[in-house]
Amino acid sequence: MAEKRARDPEPGPSPSVLFLHPDLGVGGAERLVLDAALALQARGCSVKLWTAHYDPGHCFADSRGLQVSACIPVLKLARRRKKILFYCHFPDLLLTRRDSFLKRLYRAPIDWIEEYTTGMADCILVNSQFTAAIFKETFKSLSHIEPDVLYPSLNVTSFDSTAPEKLDDLVPEGKKFLFLSINRYERKKNLTLALEALVKLRGRLTSQDWDKVHLIMAGGYDERVLENVDHYQELKKMVQQSDLAQCVTFLRSFSDKQKISLLHGCTCVLYTPSHEHFGIVPLEAMYMQCPVIAVNSGGPLESITHGVTGFLCEPDPVHFSEAMEKFIHEPSLKATMGLAGRARVKAKFSSEAFTEQLYQYVTKLLV
Repeated sequence: MAEKRARDPEPGPSPSVLFLHPDLGVGGAERLVLDAALALQARGCSVKLWTAHYDPGHCFADSRGLQVSACIPVLKLARRRKKILFYCHFPDLLLTRRDSFLKRLYRAPIDWIEEYTTGMADCILVNSQFTAAIFKETFKSLSHIEPDVLYPSLNVTSFDSTAPEKLDDLVPEGKKFLFLSINRYERKKNLTLALEALVKLRGRLTSQDWDKVHLIMAGGYDERVLENVDHYQELKKMVQQSDLAQCVTFLRSFSDKQKISLLHGCTCVLYTPSHEHFGIVPLEAMYMQCPVIAVNSGGPLESITHGVTGFLCEPDPVHFSEAMEKFIHEPSLKATMGLAGRARVKAKFSSEAFTEQLYQYVTKLLV
């Protein structure tokens, strides 16, 4: 939301921008909102964040440098001089299951309100061509609106300034091929695919090569979220039943420094969700010169170049394990794909381009 400052006109006034987001945690949407806020702040905008929940112990470190209000705001939308920019990460009505008549009845007015109020925005942006198509398919009454695509960028400051640490406390000695899964502990992220692919990979390798393989399941974890707690236990049980305990490490709510160290030290990232809205993890991995194996749908189709910066696969363990095996039998792939990945992030998803485009959208609203 952008608002002109109430003062005498002067050349090029810097807008005041208020960001609204329900829970400023550690997910991809939160990272996007935070990067957008930091980008506008860097351009001289006065930036505030309003959120319904903010825990300084469970957030991105650079959010602590912004003015964050942990409250549920009631907006006076009719107030003059205010303009609304809506950045659609994904329609909310598609994120909630409707398994019963009562649930559908309960959600009906909420879904209507979401569609109606979305149409009230002065400018609508989406994070990918995939989300743009979903937006038009979902909000039938807004079919006349063509949302602009503004790809998320990667704030590389922390990646460039943080020295990676050794992974001795996370990876057993003698492990040469380290695969990494980064995603919240939610069932829709299909984390079981990474474990199932590991089982298939075991059947494709000699015992000598298998002994050098390890998988780290790193994920956002919030004890307030029952699904996080339950799914974490489900994954641990699956590891035990599949006899993978010696080659899998779980890491919950890791720090930025741990993430950078993991991306620096791993062979490849496994990105398992299907129909992902965009996905910031592939960008982070590619910038750290780490190839990505991802499902061939959604945002990764726009961020990953198949066979160049990683592999796009069908969402099944056989295809994932075949791609994983390539990095074991062709170790040079890590370096060549890694270099190509960093070049792609710099060329297409730079912070500078994102900042300039977002700033232009905001200032156009104030004309």
